[in-house]
Amino acid sequence: MTAELSRWRPSAGLLWALVGGGAVALAFPRPQLFALAWIGLVPLLVQTRQLAFRRALAAGSFSFALVLYWLNIVMTTYGGLVWPLAAVVWLLLSVYLGLYWAVPIWLAVDLRQRRGLSLCWTFPFFWCAFEFLRGKLLTGFPWAQIGYSQYPWASLRQTADLFGVIGIGFLVALGNALIAEVLLRRREGRGWPVRTAVVILLLLVGSQIYGQVRLHAWERPVAEPVRVALAQGNIDQGQKWNPTMLRRTLEIYRDLTVRAGLAGADMVVWPESAAPFYFNEPGPARDLVLETVRQTDTHLLLGAPAYEREESGFRYFNSAFLLTPAGVELGRSDKIHLVPFGEYVPLKWLLPFVDKLVVGIGDFSPGTVRPLRLNGHALGVLVCYEAIFPELARNYVAEGASMLVNLTNDAWFGRSSAPWQHLYMAAFRAVENRIWLARAANTGISALVAPTGEVTVRTNLFETSLVIGQAGFGSGESLYGRGGFLFPYLCLFLALALWLRGWRKTGC
Repeated sequence: MTAELSRWRPSAGLLWALVGGGAVALAFPRPQLFALAWIGLVPLLVQTRQLAFRRALAAGSFSFALVLYWLNIVMTTYGGLVWPLAAVVWLLLSVYLGLYWAVPIWLAVDLRQRRGLSLCWTFPFFWCAFEFLRGKLLTGFPWAQIGYSQYPWASLRQTADLFGVIGIGFLVALGNALIAEVLLRRREGRGWPVRTAVVILLLLVGSQIYGQVRLHAWERPVAEPVRVALAQGNIDQGQKWNPTMLRRTLEIYRDLTVRAGLAGADMVVWPESAAPFYFNEPGPARDLVLETVRQTDTHLLLGAPAYEREESGFRYFNSAFLLTPAGVELGRSDKIHLVPFGEYVPLKWLLPFVDKLVVGIGDFSPGTVRPLRLNGHALGVLVCYEAIFPELARNYVAEGASMLVNLTNDAWFGRSSAPWQHLYMAAFRAVENRIWLARAANTGISALVAPTGEVTVRTNLFETSLVIGQAGFGSGESLYGRGGFLFPYLCLFLALALWLRGWRKTGC
């Protein structure tokens, strides 16, 4: 009996691995104890190669389960799933994401124990390669990449304009690898990796100097200022698509927009699907919006669904419309990266019994990169969780966008950590591209984000609110935009080269 109990009792190594996974989770909002990310992976890197994969998988799954606990709110409250089924889906996703921890950690530990390669020269490349793949495979889900945890560290945050948020993740992985390497060498009775430590120290000091320089460089008046008003209607998700609530919803946004006009706003931004009707279809609802714009004499950017007729039927879009103070439509931008099972059902022919979370509208179709033109400038519109995909923002800037606008509806998340996680991930798009970001959210958090990533004004969660602040149109020039976005591809190439090196040696 004692032998059976001891077999099921978790080992100290597994417990430390889970503690490390929990520490990384705590580095994200909330409570965002960001320093924990620099040590959370250490317990996984000091495992033996026989146990590294399983324990890293357990730790990664545990970490993602903690960070993404709010998925249960989405699936039960708005997806209609019973909580046991929602819990199964949540855990399966967490395990899948845990694989993106398990594989790079196992590869680095394996190469160290078989080939003697230092963790410092292998693990950061493996880690960043798999974080990059996580944002690409199966439509991509780069939520909570480890670099995002460092948002509060303002000077380090500035380095995102060099190699993106994955570049910051590289530094965090490097810090974990150095600590693990020191511990392993002490266990083996070997000396400190002095030269490696010096190189890493120089990188960290260099990043701090660079960050401080960039912070001071942006402490100057905005070259082309614009007063932006963010209207947060705080419409309950359960009532959002109720036809009887349509006029009341538009009246709430009308009142907020009138207040913005009286306060001298140049542009008012409504959140994703703030106008819950097909805006390109004439009718009383559209007339009410146009009347509001003319009354306030401001530009209006609003989120609303749209459709297009084709020979085969209709195509539906999650869109943003830009209107002049005279009520003239300047253009429409459509969401490009759709949410699987949220805005469309993948493999619908195979899953006819599965429905999506957004009710009242057929499956959405993806749009294309199409900046909206405003008084000689261009706006790059990121709808909802498009803001967590760096390449989308960069593509808009490459097409001439001098301001990013994120229209979102975070009501799905309830009163959880997710709105904060979403906000700070979006803020990195401003840093990477050195450009202002205006973010309008239905229930919060609406905010203006400076090119340094600083949130200059914001709302609170679940309140009807209007915030007005000064933003600006910028050049969007950064190393990341000119070529630093290729850094993850370099990591992927080097990770593959390191793996092939180890594999060839084994084959011999």
